[in-house]
Amino acid sequence: MRMILRRLGLYALTAWVAISVNFLLPRLMPGNPIQNLIGRLQGQVTSNEIRAIRLSFGFGVNQGLVAQYFTYVSQLFHGNLGVSITLGASVSSILRASVPWTVGLIGLSTIISFAIGTFAGAMLGWTRGSRFDSFIPTATFFQAVPYFFLATVMLLIFGSDLHWFPVLGAYSQSVTPGWNWAFLSSVVRYGELPVISIVLSSIAGWMLGMRNMMITMIGEDFVLMAVAKGLPRRKVIMHAARNAVLPSIANLSLAIGLVVSGALLVELVFNYPGVGDLLLQAVLNEDYPLIQGIFLVITLTVLAANLIADFVYLALDPRTRTEAAL
Repeated sequence: MRMILRRLGLYALTAWVAISVNFLLPRLMPGNPIQNLIGRLQGQVTSNEIRAIRLSFGFGVNQGLVAQYFTYVSQLFHGNLGVSITLGASVSSILRASVPWTVGLIGLSTIISFAIGTFAGAMLGWTRGSRFDSFIPTATFFQAVPYFFLATVMLLIFGSDLHWFPVLGAYSQSVTPGWNWAFLSSVVRYGELPVISIVLSSIAGWMLGMRNMMITMIGEDFVLMAVAKGLPRRKVIMHAARNAVLPSIANLSLAIGLVVSGALLVELVFNYPGVGDLLLQAVLNEDYPLIQGIFLVITLTVLAANLIADFVYLALDPRTRTEAAL
């Protein structure tokens, strides 16, 4: 329990730092986002509307930086992330429409990549030196290729040329969005190629890490004892893999951030309606409230995923619970 509270405190501190940095960075950048917006709307806004624009950025009348910070935090706790300059809607409503697409794409890709890479690494480690080791250079090659380049090549070959997969978008325009089979099957079909490109780019790390740990575990006394007792091969492999997978789970929290950055680029290639395209448009249009909202959501999502990975590691490794009790 003490270790869990310590972990929660650490992540709470990290979240506070992320919120503070997210508040400070736009205000330390050269230029004034409010004046930029007013300049674009020259002659179209009144003084009351200008004041509303200032409030949407977390600026009160004659507020200093500290007061602005507390206003910003207060708005966050009320779910108010400001108003987008370019889209004219609240940032919260925009993110509610885009974030589920990115979370679904990243979450599914990470789970598939982790599962396949871990299983393949365990098998390669148990059968080290066999002809199956030839898969390792192939997987490493795909990981060395940048996400966006691999996604572009796959889009051109398997989408545009061979027509094996649909291209551009998240679902067919001929179906009606909703919880119906036609829409859900279309979403799955359009998501196949983006997911495959992300999995191919990230599977080698899990495979190599698990393979190396399995090779180490095979020489441990508890594995040799299991073999000497005549336990079935499947049980011995599972026994060794359970211990070998722990470092992979610990590394999962570090890999999530890399997968997120790569997935955002993949979304741009496939014109996927997630956060990637939204972030690009926000940067190009200097839409500071939207940029802040996107960065904050991405940071908190990664922190939440890391926290879950820590709890899974704690549940699988009894040694961590013993150390925490001491």
